[in-house]
Amino acid sequence: MRSIPTITKNLLIINVLAFAAYYVMRGSGVDLNDLLGLHFFKAPDFRIYQLFTYMFMHANLTHIFFNMFALWMFGCVIEHVWGPKKFLFYYISCGIGAGLMQELVQYIAISMDLSANGLSFSAVNPALFNALTTVGASGAVYGILLAFGMLFPEQRLFIFPLPVPIKAKWFVLIYAGLELFMALQSSGDGVAHFAHLGGMLFGFLLIRYWRHHPDMGGGVRGIGDSPIDRFRDYWEKHSHKKADNLNSRQDDRTSRETDWEYNARKKAEQEEIDRILDKIRRSGYDSLSAEEKRKLFDNSNR
Repeated sequence: MRSIPTITKNLLIINVLAFAAYYVMRGSGVDLNDLLGLHFFKAPDFRIYQLFTYMFMHANLTHIFFNMFALWMFGCVIEHVWGPKKFLFYYISCGIGAGLMQELVQYIAISMDLSANGLSFSAVNPALFNALTTVGASGAVYGILLAFGMLFPEQRLFIFPLPVPIKAKWFVLIYAGLELFMALQSSGDGVAHFAHLGGMLFGFLLIRYWRHHPDMGGGVRGIGDSPIDRFRDYWEKHSHKKADNLNSRQDDRTSRETDWEYNARKKAEQEEIDRILDKIRRSGYDSLSAEEKRKLFDNSNR
């Protein structure tokens, strides 16, 4: 767990603890999924905070396992690239967006059913809507999956049962297509397919907005930058700070190394960082060796 970045690790822990609490308290007659899951907004049990809490609750072991596996697999990479603040903001936004999409789709579906029978919401006992409850981190996780596909479209993934690796951009598109197909089938499989699509949709809109409005970060550091620009900006900013400090101590620096040696060292360091950034652009963050990751983050945060 020590190698997992802070936000991803804490999200994993919170989800597992919430799932354990759900099972323990269910034995005492308290259903946390009913209390914290997302109810249809016209149901008496609906609470606004459920748009946040529902994404930390899960229906069964299989449900939480696959969500947490995907969060660990893709969340670690995205958090390393974006940083903890931006990653958390994005994750929560996608989760809430998925919940809003689920509410909208449920409203449309129920309205159509009632209209087909000549009824309206006022003619139905609101308590009947309490059974419509959504739980799970899937919407937020699908947003993370979408982010990975947009940031590293050429990254090749080995996905069971495919015999060959597939590029991330095609993997995301295929997954989104399958979700849309299953959502339109109205199979009644108990899976909130439109919530999954909602998480991806909100993620897509958020990333596109950040790319076109890099100055609208809302106080979240680096929120509008691409991962490559973020690394480069960090490096250049801290390099300039170090250069200014060294210039203010010109005599001390000259006593330790000549101008030619200093310039040669700085050029070599910049070339190494450029090489690492180019490697991320070509092959993705996971292609970096441990030493390359160390150089990138150590130099950008000095």
